Amino acid sequence: MIPLFSAAQIKEADNYAINTLDIPGLILMENASSSIYNYSVDFFNLNPSQPIGILCGKGNNGGDGFALARHFGNKGYAVKVIYLAGDNELKGDALQNFNILNNLSSSVEQLVLIKYQTIKDLKTLNESFVIFDALLGTGSKGELRSPYKEIISEVNKFSCRKAAVDIPSGLDPDTGSGEIIFKADLTVTLAEFKRGLFFNQGKVYSGEIRKGYIGISEQFFDQAEISEYLIEPEDAVLPERKNNINKYSAGKVLVIAGSGKMAGAPVLTSNAVLRVGAGAVYLAFPSSIKTTAQAKVSEVIIHPYMDEGQEIFTDMAFEDLSERLKWMDVLAIGPGLGRADKTIDAVIKVIEQSRNKRIIIDADAVFALSNNRYKEISLKNCVLTPHTGEFANLIGISTKELGEDPLRYGRSFVEETGSYLVLKGAPSIIFNPDGEVFINSAGNNGMAKFGTGDVLTGVLAGILAQTDNIEQAIISGVYIHSLAADLLVEKSTEYGYTATDISNNLPAAIKFLKDSIV
Repeated sequence: MIPLFSAAQIKEADNYAINTLDIPGLILMENASSSIYNYSVDFFNLNPSQPIGILCGKGNNGGDGFALARHFGNKGYAVKVIYLAGDNELKGDALQNFNILNNLSSSVEQLVLIKYQTIKDLKTLNESFVIFDALLGTGSKGELRSPYKEIISEVNKFSCRKAAVDIPSGLDPDTGSGEIIFKADLTVTLAEFKRGLFFNQGKVYSGEIRKGYIGISEQFFDQAEISEYLIEPEDAVLPERKNNINKYSAGKVLVIAGSGKMAGAPVLTSNAVLRVGAGAVYLAFPSSIKTTAQAKVSEVIIHPYMDEGQEIFTDMAFEDLSERLKWMDVLAIGPGLGRADKTIDAVIKVIEQSRNKRIIIDADAVFALSNNRYKEISLKNCVLTPHTGEFANLIGISTKELGEDPLRYGRSFVEETGSYLVLKGAPSIIFNPDGEVFINSAGNNGMAKFGTGDVLTGVLAGILAQTDNIEQAIISGVYIHSLAADLLVEKSTEYGYTATDISNNLPAAIKFLKDSIV
């Protein structure tokens, strides 16, 4: 796993380098700018015939930009720098790099410095091949003020390529939130990876992310206290399969899902259970419409329950399901159940009666726990898999509030309930009861379709049925589900595949992981 750091931890690293190691800030800035130069030349395949634009703010981020402009200028690039600092606003290392660049510009015709006055000044950058954002660093938080918000909004309209120095301006490095954010194709983040780059708006605006070097050994960061991580392929550990297992010892799953109005979701969920290696799965389904589900599955066994023609899950089903609830290793509940009052009551009852089992709670079952009902029952060993709208509704806040700091809300929920949380999104984020956070690194925008969450529920249930390690099962399941989608994109595009395609491609994703093990 790749550790992710807070802005405060990165600031501590800078202080350590300057005050303990006696590395001058100017050297840190020089290392940073050199690293950014090398990464950007390689990433954009740059050559001196391509003009460069750089936006420089008033602080050390702007100082990095001035140093970067010097590197490009010395290599023969035409460079235009627009800087915001007025007289006496630049200080320390940033001022020194500005003075060096200003002196250099007097002898290098292609190196031009422009003091920002109005939005019209930005037109001079419109012909740049790449524009670099060195306006604001990790110390800047909150809503952007003028002229930064006008500058970023205008530059985002330009069709040229874009790169961010350390972090896209306007993005909160800790929460990944922001209203107006520089839209980068490449972000070279300095010293270590900031957590806000990898989720929420950071996922949208950071582009490709590379780690730049400032001169501090990684041993310093190894000592830091970390609670957020980025999942890597090797973190998706497959359950061990012994040669003498049978269909029951390979994992038994009961899926309670579906209703008369939504018969497709339970099929997606229960099929996915088998495709990740579980040995046996029963789909509990209303008896009055059982033929609807039977027509869509083959290996999955339909377990009909009494519904008296209502086509929904109610407490009438408990007598029919009592033995199966004892038999199962894992319960997956929720997809397509509907939100009738009788169904809500039955969902809460079955969760209460299955406390000694591991439970995947998804979709309508998550809804059943809203209005503070989740506080009235034990959710220990339960895995909740809401998308952001469902989770916001569950804890009683708006999606806007959740988007301002999703890690805080997710961590608070699992610490309160003792549950595990998979907050589905781009990317999905996993929270464990100890307060650790795992951000998925796989997946693509083609997954934004009906049914993909239902498949994930089945994947998680199927893997969890094969192991006692809940956290490992969740991390592996989330990654494998997204990997199956990524492998589909390699064959076609993100536009055309469906949730069923993801489910059918799960064995290929598992084989890909097995083949990758050295």
